[in-house]
Amino acid sequence: MDKTETERLIPRIRRARDFRLYTESGGRLVDLWQAGGTAILGHTPLGLLRELKNTASRGLFAPLPSYPEGRLLKALARLFPGREARLFPDEAALQSALASAGYTGGAFPDPVFASEGNAAPRAAPGEPALSRWRPFLDEPDTLLPGATAEPWFNGVPLLVPVLPLPWPGAPSVLIFDKSLASRFSPLGVFSPLSLAITARSIHDLIAAIPGRGIAAFPRLKKILARSGWHRRGIYLSRKEPLDGDAYTVLFRRFLDAGFLLPPTPRDPLILPAILSPGEEAKLASLLI
Repeated sequence: MDKTETERLIPRIRRARDFRLYTESGGRLVDLWQAGGTAILGHTPLGLLRELKNTASRGLFAPLPSYPEGRLLKALARLFPGREARLFPDEAALQSALASAGYTGGAFPDPVFASEGNAAPRAAPGEPALSRWRPFLDEPDTLLPGATAEPWFNGVPLLVPVLPLPWPGAPSVLIFDKSLASRFSPLGVFSPLSLAITARSIHDLIAAIPGRGIAAFPRLKKILARSGWHRRGIYLSRKEPLDGDAYTVLFRRFLDAGFLLPPTPRDPLILPAILSPGEEAKLASLLI
């Protein structure tokens, strides 16, 4: 499904604060898309804004060797201990590096849409398994049947993380087992500004990981247990997938009620960290 059709339904946005979007006409939308997960910490995280201001004030825009690269790699090592990371200018360059390394899997499987268990995504014979990585996916009460409390990605040697950085030009990141290090060479230099705010976003994510579930939203928790939505952590996907006109109808229904769904059903609905009691009640009625 081309998301252009649903994107045309979104009103013009004047500003964004936390998990709410404010339209030019004075309306307000609760953001359940969160830019595909890159705004999972909200649209105005204070640490990121401070880092942006401080780094920009030094004039560190041009792609030159700089200290923020080391800071970013250390942050990734904290988030993925025991693994290595490579940075790429964009996802196309990352895909090209994977192809050069012999990986032919194409699209990255999304763990939110896994059908059962915590098993590693399947790979072609002789290829290492690869998956997107999403934070806040291991809520104990939302593990799928047969899953364990171990991190779901433990058996996945290649990860493409969705990092909390709704910023154009942010580097794409590949995380991999150290045994695969010889397949991926470091690639070029990056804007210090981009590296600095990416590192800050990862530290903010690590700080936010404890307690980011929906325990504070009891009405939602009760509704989801008997709704048409499947929950993994803070992520929701339809038990019966919708596409085409059916998804456009659902998108419009949520939009009219003040909630922004992902423009495409290939992205999961992401529950925000903040909901007023009224917003929670309204969202619960939409999810039934």
